Amino acid sequence: MNYLAHSYLTFTDGQIVGQFLEDFIRNKDRFSFPKDIQDGITLHRAIDTFTDSHPAIHEAKKAFAPLVRLYAGAFVDVAMDYFVANDLSLHSLAEWKAHSLRVYSVLNANGKWLPENFKKMLVKMEQDDWLYNYREDWGIKFSIQNVLNKAKYLDKDIPVFEAFLNNKDLLQQCYNDFFPDLTVHVQGINALLQLEN
Repeated sequence: MNYLAHSYLTFTDGQIVGQFLEDFIRNKDRFSFPKDIQDGITLHRAIDTFTDSHPAIHEAKKAFAPLVRLYAGAFVDVAMDYFVANDLSLHSLAEWKAHSLRVYSVLNANGKWLPENFKKMLVKMEQDDWLYNYREDWGIKFSIQNVLNKAKYLDKDIPVFEAFLNNKDLLQQCYNDFFPDLTVHVQGINALLQLEN
């Protein structure tokens, strides 16, 4: 799962911060944050573990694996945000817009916990409204190119976006089979975290 899904699958402001921090901190540093932020880090990890083991995600990887092999999972994560953003059973478009603005606001309000490299990315994320614009083909194209640019062993011109477009129906079905299961799983993890408080 990518940024939008992680931000949607939160229950508090602190968890939003933790969900975004997870990819930017060392494992040993996670205990230096307040409990609420630690819970977000825990949720992020639970989401990633569940996602990696779900049969629908294994199926979705087939859309990208011929082009990018072991990197297929990273592109599935990005692709899933497109379907989350277009899932009007979760939020209306106005609610998705409000969600995006809230996430940026929460992250900016918690700047003291954010590493510098994340703060730089957050400026671009907010400027171009990544979270809301994942619903657009061009938004996903931009994100796919970001992954390609960061991947050490991939040619930057691999037609991954074209693979996304050509496999939209397959990826949509995989999302439909997967996301409700993930939502239930995350609710269960959060319930356990609240018992610890």
